[in-house]
Amino acid sequence: MAETGVSPLPSTPPARFPLFRAEQFVWLTARVLEQRLFTYHFLHGTPDAVEAALDAYRNEDGGYGHALEPDLRGPVSQPLHIAHALRVLDAIGRCGGQRVERVCRYLTSVSTAEGALPAIHPSQRGYPVAPFVPVVDDPPSELLATGPVVGLLHRNEVWHAWLFRATDFCWQAVETLDKSHPYEVEAAVAFLDSAPDRSRAEAAADRLGRMVREQRLAALDPDRLDAYPVASGYAPGEHHFPHDFARSPDSLARAWFTDDEMARSLDHLAAEQQEDGGWPIRWRQWAPAPALEGRPLVTIEALRTLRAYGRFVG
Repeated sequence: MAETGVSPLPSTPPARFPLFRAEQFVWLTARVLEQRLFTYHFLHGTPDAVEAALDAYRNEDGGYGHALEPDLRGPVSQPLHIAHALRVLDAIGRCGGQRVERVCRYLTSVSTAEGALPAIHPSQRGYPVAPFVPVVDDPPSELLATGPVVGLLHRNEVWHAWLFRATDFCWQAVETLDKSHPYEVEAAVAFLDSAPDRSRAEAAADRLGRMVREQRLAALDPDRLDAYPVASGYAPGEHHFPHDFARSPDSLARAWFTDDEMARSLDHLAAEQQEDGGWPIRWRQWAPAPALEGRPLVTIEALRTLRAYGRFVG
């Protein structure tokens, strides 16, 4: 094609910019929901557009399904989908009102005898699901599922009868946590960062941080990953870093790490951006669609974490 002599518009960002590269990746690969989330966070999009996309995953029982959480396929509502939906609603300032009242009714209907949430409700049986997420007939209460949901509801000052026993479960689970793994610790942090009793939360977080360091659950030196064991059942190389526990400087988990440790962690996160503009998923890949849908999610999360620590403006 002949040269026109026309230069690119000055407003077009260079392709080397991380945010521009990530935007191209999102338009190329993401679902409508993640496209609108990216637009909301970085391109002045509207919360209405995000909420409209999220509504496509909502079910009549008040829950969410349809692979909102990509590793759980099929139409049925699941607690892990609820946590995902609440994170979206919290991010756009819409985590309240009748939509959350319906969510709480669903949570009540699927809770265990302890008033908490199982990771997977048996209704998932018969639909594709990641092999590392077992479906059982009488699933136990899980901090992994309950902590983030309770934390987000408290963060948004939601009060519902379901929260009382679920909050008690989270306190008991967090304060007795002994041998753990990174995803469970992250769920505990999600609860503690928004628990109403701040002095109790700070004390629990302090104990949890000591446990994380003692058990080497956070890879503090990205250049020496062989020194940090990967948790049982995780994928090879599925390490977790300080920024995974402290997604923003305001998190209680930020106090677990020195400034140098956090700087190395953020350097590593920034360097993980791949040639196509997206960030990789570190968990076990078991089917093409969940892997494809997961990468825009972690890309948006990586960008938000880097921005929270002042690593770029966007």
